[in-house]
Formats: sequence, C-alpha cells, structure tokens
Amino acid sequence: MNNIKMYAAPLEGLTGFAWRRAHKEVFGGADKYYTPFLVANQTHKFKTKELRDLGQEEDNLVPQILTDKAEHFIWAAGQLKDMGYEEVNFNLGCPSGTVVSRGKGSGALKDIDNLDRMLDEIFNASLNIKISIKTRIGFDDKEEFPSILGIYSKYPVHELTIHPRLRSDFYKGEADRKVFLEALKDSKLTLVYNGDINSFDDEAFGYGCSVMAGRGLIADPALFRKARGGASANIDELMDFHERLIEYYSGYMQGDGPVIHHMKEMWTYFENLFEYDEKTMKKLRKAKSLSEYRIAANAVMKGKMK
Repeated sequence: MNNIKMYAAPLEGLTGFAWRRAHKEVFGGADKYYTPFLVANQTHKFKTKELRDLGQEEDNLVPQILTDKAEHFIWAAGQLKDMGYEEVNFNLGCPSGTVVSRGKGSGALKDIDNLDRMLDEIFNASLNIKISIKTRIGFDDKEEFPSILGIYSKYPVHELTIHPRLRSDFYKGEADRKVFLEALKDSKLTLVYNGDINSFDDEAFGYGCSVMAGRGLIADPALFRKARGGASANIDELMDFHERLIEYYSGYMQGDGPVIHHMKEMWTYFENLFEYDEKTMKKLRKAKSLSEYRIAANAVMKGKMK
C-alpha cells in the first residue's frame, strides 16, 4: 500500500491553495492536488481568483479544466504549460445542473460522438503537456460506459480517474466499484479510483492503482497518512490545521465574513471527527465574527474526538 499514489480531489470552495497549503504542512500532503475547475471559454482569460489559486508555486498541483470546446481546452492547456505546469486534467465528471446544461463536465457524456471529436482535436494539437481525465461512468445508464471507455482508450490519456457514478446519481447512493474493477482488469489505460473513500482501510487502497479522495479527505485530513500506516490526527494537529486555514484565508479575503463562510463549509465534513454538544455547534454555525467563530470552534475541538 505504501507504493500507492494518493491524490486530493478538487472541491469547489474547499480545496483552494489555503487548504492545500495547510494540509501539506500539517499532515504531509498528497502525491497530487487538483485545483477546483478552471473555466475555459471564448474570453481566453482566467479569472483573477483562478490565477491567484494557480500562483502559489506548488510543485505537485494539477490544474483542472472545464470546457465544452476543444479550442478553449487547447488555449487553457497552452497557458498552463507556459506557467510551468506539466499536467492538466479535463473535467468530464461534474454533475452540476448549470455545468451539464452547457454540455460541460459530465454533460459531455451525453453525446459521445462529439466527445470523441473534441478529444481527437485536443490530442492532435501537439500540446506537449500531460492530459489526464476525470470522468463518470455515464450520463444516466452504466451501460454507456464501455463505449465511453472505448473512446478514452483511443488517446494517450496520462491517467483516467473514474468516479463510478452516473451523472444522474450526483453523489447519492454507493459508487459502483464493480464497474471500476472491470475497467481496471480490462483497460490498458492507467486508471485512478475515486468515490466514497472515507476510511484509511477502504478496499480501494488495495486495488493496486492510484486513488483520489475528496470529501473523505476533508472530513479526515490525516486519511492518507493513516492509509500509509501513520498515525491518526491528534487534537493539537487539528487545531493547528484549523488555525492555519484561518490565517491563510485571512491573507487574501477581505473581512471576517468570507473567511467564516469558507471555514463553515469545511465543518460540514470536519465535524465528523468530534463528539460535540449541538448547542456549541449551533453557535459555530451562527457566528458572525472571527472572535465568535474561534470560541465556538475551539469549544467543539476541545471536546472528545471520535
């Protein structure tokens, strides 16, 4: 298991550079971190917040691109290569309604002929950068996946991360690991497993391929360390991690509000590490200032860990 590569999945609003930096410093980090998706469109410009997230000189960061046009992907990949990145990831998995309605993310899986044309143009553009893909197993029927996988197999995909749910599943129910394991057995592509990795002893760490965790890693930032045989997070580490997050968010966000908002988002998952009084957690959720928030958060973390 020690040889298995472990990747941190992108979660919008959660896994920006502040979280990545704090995670790496306190818990030893992941083999790769993936950015929340960068939108590539006709403007041929990245947003200011996207450029800020890219500009932190991280040596194991993979930018993820979201687009429905090959020409926009080619532009974005070229820009990222010029910034020094060696790999980009094509998001073909996001199930969000606003994304899918534009034919982006998992919406691209609805028209696999167009997907094929798009990939053909991208991989024939001589970009000289590694291109990996993150995908779902279909739009609304898992019987679609053999054809989708067949298309990916036509191209020199650096790594194919499979989240074995349909777009119609969003994040409900269980990931269909059987579909992934069949692909792992039969495909010649380098596969990465992603989906419902919430414990250090998850069977996915024994699949013999790289793994990617998102929500499970937010909920337990020591997940990868434990999977490698290391220690669980202790309260001092968690409080250190928590304080670093506040510090890094405060470094570029104006006022208490945005910082508290991001911290509360993390607590949606992070709270599962602690046994707490609901009254105390209610104070955290209602906090309007950083001083109020810190008092409530410290009260939760000083309680009993699960």
